[in-house]
Amino acid sequence: MSRSAPRRRAEPASRRQRRTAKPPKPPKAAKAPKAPKPPKVTAPPPATPVETPAESPAIAPAATASVDRAERSHTRRERFVRSRWPFVLWSVVTLAGLVALVGCLLDVGPGWACGAGAVTVATTYSWALAVRTGGRPIVAGGLALVLGLVAVLSDDDALQTGAAVLTCVVSAVFAVMATVPSVRFVSAVREVVIAVVIASVGALATVGFEPVVQVARFEYVTLGLALLGVFALVYRLGAGLHGLGRRGIVIVLIGTGVLALTLAYAELLRRYGTPGLVSSLLDVVVWSRDNLGAFPRPLETVLGIPALAWGVHMRARRRQGWWVCAFGVAATTPVANALVNPTVTLTESALAVTYGAVVGLVIGFVVIRLDLAFTGPRGRRGRRAEEATALRPEPRRTRALL
Repeated sequence: MSRSAPRRRAEPASRRQRRTAKPPKPPKAAKAPKAPKPPKVTAPPPATPVETPAESPAIAPAATASVDRAERSHTRRERFVRSRWPFVLWSVVTLAGLVALVGCLLDVGPGWACGAGAVTVATTYSWALAVRTGGRPIVAGGLALVLGLVAVLSDDDALQTGAAVLTCVVSAVFAVMATVPSVRFVSAVREVVIAVVIASVGALATVGFEPVVQVARFEYVTLGLALLGVFALVYRLGAGLHGLGRRGIVIVLIGTGVLALTLAYAELLRRYGTPGLVSSLLDVVVWSRDNLGAFPRPLETVLGIPALAWGVHMRARRRQGWWVCAFGVAATTPVANALVNPTVTLTESALAVTYGAVVGLVIGFVVIRLDLAFTGPRGRRGRRAEEATALRPEPRRTRALL
């Protein structure tokens, strides 16, 4: 090459590589996924005929219909039980028995009215006691009905006396069980009146069986059986003996002591009392009968009515109140057997029960105030605040307690 030829500047390697490099290939497009092949549809095998008996199409609808009818009847029965109709029917039947007994006392109506009224009241009370205590009312009411009818139709003195004892005991226990908790003393007075009225109707039914008894023995037997029955029920309602606590044990011991002393004093005075002491006490009784028309029964006045009033007041706050209410049969039992003594007139018995209830409520008021003074808040505002929080729930009067 001649020197006069123009020279070229050498290209950089990077430019030469870019000029000689092959253009990049465009990226391949992603292949579309293949559509899944539709599954092969195969015809199901021919179903083999199942042999069904000829009567199966008729059994299934009948069974379904019977189940539906049973469910409807069960629902109807529950609605009837929860409604007020059972209480209304019970009240009507009991009132019919009471009318028959009052007609018997007034010598109005047929001669079978006494037995019919006594059997009716005994049956309705047994039914109500079973309902209240969570028992079987049909069994209890049916048994009372059968025993009452046998006693009345047989005209046997022993059977009639036994029916009178059972009626008196059921009436006394039911009168206590029919009460509800009371926040204030006024409500406690109402519950005491309701219990006395229930026991008074039981007294008419008891004498309606026309028992042949010794008065003192009849009173002791009915009181003992009523105490056994009510304590058996209260043992479950009061959560057993472990639910008593220290305070409950003291209350039960005091109530038992008062009951034992009252009964023992009356019995000792009747058997071994000196003539001067007996005559002085009898002078008080005679003066009360001459001037007031009657003398209150000591056991009802001193123990039964105060225990019942204090018990329903305590039940609104503590379950231990049931153990106090148990001693309420010391009031309801004397009321239920008040007409057994043939030497005491109906008017004198009614006045004795009324005087005992009034004096017993006064004692109960004092006991409740002492209880609140030691255990409750002080002052009127504190008492109102305590009454507002005393809301221990219990079922209604017509519902089961257990």
